[in-house]
Amino acid sequence: MDLLSIGAIAVALAMDAFAVAIVAGLTVKPLTERHVFRLAFHFGLFQFLMPILGWAAGHAVQKHIAAYDHWIAFGLLGFIGGKMIWGSIRGDGREQDPGNDPTSGWQLVLLSVATSIDALAVGLSLGLIGSSILKPALIIGVVAAAFTSLGMALGRKIGSIWGKRVEIAGGLILICIGMKIVIDHLLH
Repeated sequence: MDLLSIGAIAVALAMDAFAVAIVAGLTVKPLTERHVFRLAFHFGLFQFLMPILGWAAGHAVQKHIAAYDHWIAFGLLGFIGGKMIWGSIRGDGREQDPGNDPTSGWQLVLLSVATSIDALAVGLSLGLIGSSILKPALIIGVVAAAFTSLGMALGRKIGSIWGKRVEIAGGLILICIGMKIVIDHLLH
């Protein structure tokens, strides 16, 4: 997979983390560098590990479904993208209660898992198409950590207005990447 596609996937996957980080930036008072580091580190770590887990599963079954793996990858990315778009339109309850610190304890772990589930499916898709995983997973993790840091900082300044728009953009990017996989497969 080319670097542009990996970067686009990483940015799309980081949108959930970015949206949650904006909300976290709004709710954590006072927001310290420690809060930012904890959330960015955990979101980045989970975004790095989940594609590897998904890839291992996808790689194990790749030879059995090679004839239609591109459609599965498209379906997964389309589903994830659609879920992101639908969740942003209808609201999926991720907003944090101002009295809680989303950068510590079980809340941090649960948010880390919730924002990286999509990365698991992307890893599965990469395994199905026979792509390598270490470089994409590393890029996905670093981009998620960076977007999380940026989201927390922006959360203090811009409010929650961008949250839904950012998730919609992320969902559309994932759907487009899925379409690109199918088109590339059909043309080659």
